[in-house]
Amino acid sequence: MSDKLLEIKDFSVKFSTEYAEVFAVNHVNIEISSGESIGLVGETGAGKTTIALATLNLLSKNASVKGDILFKGNSVFSMSDKELRTMRGAKIAMIFQNPLTALNPVFTVGEQIAMVIRAHENVSRKEAMERAKELLNMVGIEKRRFKEYPNQFSGGMRQRVGIAASLACNPELLIADEPTTALDVTIQAQILELMKQLQQKYSTSLLMITHNLGIIAELCQKVAVMYAGTIIEYGTVKEVFSNPLHPYTKGLLNAIPKLEGERKRLEAIPGLIADPQNLPVGCKFEPRCTKCDDRCKEFMPSMVKINDNHYIACYAVN
Repeated sequence: MSDKLLEIKDFSVKFSTEYAEVFAVNHVNIEISSGESIGLVGETGAGKTTIALATLNLLSKNASVKGDILFKGNSVFSMSDKELRTMRGAKIAMIFQNPLTALNPVFTVGEQIAMVIRAHENVSRKEAMERAKELLNMVGIEKRRFKEYPNQFSGGMRQRVGIAASLACNPELLIADEPTTALDVTIQAQILELMKQLQQKYSTSLLMITHNLGIIAELCQKVAVMYAGTIIEYGTVKEVFSNPLHPYTKGLLNAIPKLEGERKRLEAIPGLIADPQNLPVGCKFEPRCTKCDDRCKEFMPSMVKINDNHYIACYAVN
């Protein structure tokens, strides 16, 4: 049997509104094996969250998709409602970007974690509540606080509650959508260290969605760089970060302040991110690229193999 847990195959998403069509994701291919961690990085609007929601078959009704997403060989789009309820939370869990809106304000945090457990396992309410206490303790929250409500917790503590709920049923795949957004640097470090420890403990596969390259370097084995709904560079974190080849990836890395060595002026990527309602015909990065030629304006470059650990879609490198 294949150890591929998640396969995203030539996947595209288009949202149709009364006024326009929005091309959010374009021909994306990603594979995640059991126990593997992959980072999905890109600017806001690159299509990262759309991929996460599509993996759980949670896209809005105005979305039309092409391609497929397979979980353990089964298409998430052909699953019945019962199969989807079983999958969500028990097999694939998601940590949402905003922990305050992800938690229900009228239930205690202990009750919400217990609900997740009881939805997927045949246990009593008392047993579920006891496990909820243990899960809260595991993420650094005292058991006595399990009767408190989300508004009684800080942002970092609410995110810990979200992580506890996502791990309640030992999922095989954890999707983390910008889990440290709006948290201060100290709390960010605590949350990332917690996720690293829990991932190692449970051997959970991870899809980390972020625009923070430091988080990818800290938690992931592989990285996929997205731009305007398209993956333009992919490989191991070590290979891509030490030898970035795509002009966009280079731009992202050059925009990070260096703590050591000679101080240099940070390099900004010129222009604005492509409009998903009016994408360029060829390479989506072409209007902002200093290395483009006529091919870039007419044809989207295909992903080519540089070596076993590095792939890129760029004519300047090909």
